[in-house]
Amino acid sequence: MGEDGFFDGFLGTTDVFLTAIWQTLFMALVSIVAAGLIGLALGIALYATRPGNLFGNRLVFGVLGFVVNLVRPIPFIIFLAAIGPLQRAVVGSTIGTNAVTFAISLAAAFAVSRIVEQSLVGVDPGVVEAARAVGASRTAILFTVVVPEGLGPLVLGYTFIFVGIVDMSAQAGLVGGGGLGDYAITYGSQRYDWGIVYVSVAAIVVIVQVGQLIGNRIARGVLRR
Repeated sequence: MGEDGFFDGFLGTTDVFLTAIWQTLFMALVSIVAAGLIGLALGIALYATRPGNLFGNRLVFGVLGFVVNLVRPIPFIIFLAAIGPLQRAVVGSTIGTNAVTFAISLAAAFAVSRIVEQSLVGVDPGVVEAARAVGASRTAILFTVVVPEGLGPLVLGYTFIFVGIVDMSAQAGLVGGGGLGDYAITYGSQRYDWGIVYVSVAAIVVIVQVGQLIGNRIARGVLRR
């Protein structure tokens, strides 16, 4: 398709393109918040229940670790198919932006949990021992010492997950989830209009770069505290 043909095709789908950007942002922002909260809770539990840690419990740690390791390696497109019944029960559908956002949130939460765990494991044990020495409770040490100390790496970890979430939102186009992936497939590749595909890719790159920039700035601000 020539340059004129591309512009004609793109201008004819401008409204759809803007809607796709909004859907991608919706999926990414809602998912990073939901996955961030769920993953934070799960990651803190993994850290706290590690044998020898604040709330060391080998059984609980083993079960949590098994579940996380079971879900994390599953490719997202297969994960989407696997949780269809759960999507229908919670969201009422297995297709559409809301259904895909639910799936992304769930899949990303397990990835976040490991990032949270590793960030907290990296906290200097001497800081924890100092808090123990002054008589702080285990809960107080966990939430007022360990979590704040691991905040900088956590922010960088969340930024990394945001990039992965945008990637998953693009895959949502394969199941009618909307967003830039759906736009690129429906109006681009299926019509052999590669210019629209490239515009979609460029839009995704911009979203990722802005998210990375914001995450890096927040992390620098936290680390300077």
